[in-house]
Amino acid sequence: MAEIEIGVSGGQCLNRRIPDREEPCREITAWRRDRNAAKATVSWRFKTEDDARIKLKSLYP
Repeated sequence: MAEIEIGVSGGQCLNRRIPDREEPCREITAWRRDRNAAKATVSWRFKTEDDARIKLKSLYP
């Protein structure tokens, strides 16, 4: 879940050159506030561990 959020933040607020060290902190803080206010969630593709094992059996024998 953390990797998904990092990817989203990279696409939404860190997709350009950063002028100074303080800018990323301000951007991430504002982004986090907005995500939390919107109650953003992660949509999982599998409901149980067994579903994932069946679907991905070639990757995880």
